[in-house]
Amino acid sequence: MTVPKSIISNLLDSSDKDKKKSILSQLTHNKDKKIINSIISLFDDDDIRIRGEVFSILCLNENHISEILINSLSSDSKNIRAFCTLVLANRNDVNGINSIIKLTNDSSSMVRSCALGALGYLRASKARKEIHQGVFDSDVEVKKSAVHALRLINEQLSHDEKIELEEQDDPDFEKLLKKL
Repeated sequence: MTVPKSIISNLLDSSDKDKKKSILSQLTHNKDKKIINSIISLFDDDDIRIRGEVFSILCLNENHISEILINSLSSDSKNIRAFCTLVLANRNDVNGINSIIKLTNDSSSMVRSCALGALGYLRASKARKEIHQGVFDSDVEVKKSAVHALRLINEQLSHDEKIELEEQDDPDFEKLLKKL
């Protein structure tokens, strides 16, 4: 049985978490742009289970939704920008690389961290400059994402980058430095 779009939209906008989860589980193969955008908007939902469900649905969707996901990278919402980069990476969607590169300078450290992680996961060697710059970011999590991404694209740390990381008061950097 196919649920009409208007009912799907109402359920996705509902404050009832169970109704949202119920309809979301039926939308794994949806390709309607309006519905996909409504699903993506739920990355701003307060409930982490809803956001997780949205992530899974978008990753599992085998339709060509790349353009919608890439367009979402310019959203005003940092959650949508961040999680859509991760969805694109998990879908192994290299079409989004250029748009993801732009997010390495985003005002949100969460978005920068996700962008760097996605670029590493996508093995985006063309973003090596931006990934190297991430090592000098003011946020520790962004630095970690940059180092991990460098490892994934088989890049070595420069002398200055090693010094920068050694100065961090974080035991994770010791582990990361040993892996490089």
